[in-house]
Amino acid sequence: MTVTVNGKYLSGRIPAVSSKSMAHRLLICAALAEEKTVIGCSALNEDIEATWHCLEAAFAHISYEAGMFTVIPDRQGHHAEIDCGESGSTLRFLLPILGAAGIDSALYLGGRLPDRPLSPLREELIRHGCILSKSGSNPLTIQGRLMPGSYTLRSDVSSQFISGLLFALPLCEGDSTITLTGKMESTAYVDMTLWALQAFGISIVPTEDGYAVPGGQQYRSPGKIDVEGDWSAAAFWEVCSFLGAPVEVSGLKQDSLQGDRAIRDVLREMKMGNGKVDASDIPDLVPVLSVAALGSTGETVIYNAARLRYKESDRLATSAAMLRALGGQVRELEDGLIIQGGGALHGGVVDAAGDHRIAMSAAVASVLCGDVTIVGAQSASKSYPAFWEDFAKLGGSVDYIN
Repeated sequence: MTVTVNGKYLSGRIPAVSSKSMAHRLLICAALAEEKTVIGCSALNEDIEATWHCLEAAFAHISYEAGMFTVIPDRQGHHAEIDCGESGSTLRFLLPILGAAGIDSALYLGGRLPDRPLSPLREELIRHGCILSKSGSNPLTIQGRLMPGSYTLRSDVSSQFISGLLFALPLCEGDSTITLTGKMESTAYVDMTLWALQAFGISIVPTEDGYAVPGGQQYRSPGKIDVEGDWSAAAFWEVCSFLGAPVEVSGLKQDSLQGDRAIRDVLREMKMGNGKVDASDIPDLVPVLSVAALGSTGETVIYNAARLRYKESDRLATSAAMLRALGGQVRELEDGLIIQGGGALHGGVVDAAGDHRIAMSAAVASVLCGDVTIVGAQSASKSYPAFWEDFAKLGGSVDYIN
């Protein structure tokens, strides 16, 4: 799908969509619990649906109606066929859980997911009793049973590896430890996992260099729990306001554990002239922050973002291409971007490269430069299917070309 948008007249108030990150976590905990759980989740997207249907294939009966998931745990047997779509969270969370449950599985991977890194999680699963098909295989298969023990992970690759083990190891019969090496990045995502686990009665003990995980635990349903609003999705509207199109987002938890809650602090610093943005804990914000940098004064340096090269697209390359297509000046670094603000911009054509965050960031850029044509706009459905509808509700123009 191709759209041409113009956001120069955006304004108004819009409700937050449900947090994709928290929905993944609560659905997994509910599927592993001993009793039914009702989860309030006002909005779906492709990634949430991927986790939903994967859990249905292995662990639970799940229905969705009127903004509510009903999750009834029910192990589906000793073999599962699982379609992860393009959701990295779904794959990396469920792979250790399937191992701990002893469910031989074939996991089908869409888009760039087969190329996204699984090491060192892959090696740790094999070292502790699982048999995985070769790297890059699609489907990826897992057999055997994950055993308790001592696990070691580099903490600067993906927080999702840590979360996957935190979900899985309480199901093992014996106790385990997770030792983390290197500088921890995206700590907020692990904090969200720990919060969800605690809500379902799972005990995790922080240690000096990682976590101690008692085995033989049982997930206990809280009965009813809600998914909070998504700061990652709200960030697009926050940047619109920063660029002069006043949009407010309601329904956001101000003390949320979501790392992307930092969007307001980062934009405040940019407005005060601080052009240094450390992306290590907020990698998903980089594309839309690169657009904010175009509307800033002076130079903005975004760094500690090397992991973005392994997302739905190489997000450093595709963010740079987006800015250049609209007349921006940007230099690509190995682990970031250097962006010149305050320059003359023009409308243009942006290829979303199959990446939802590039598509939506390009739409936000139209606040600065008028008409922007976005090729592959349907990719927004991965995290925010109603984005184009909400853009129009707020007064933006959206012309669907095909």
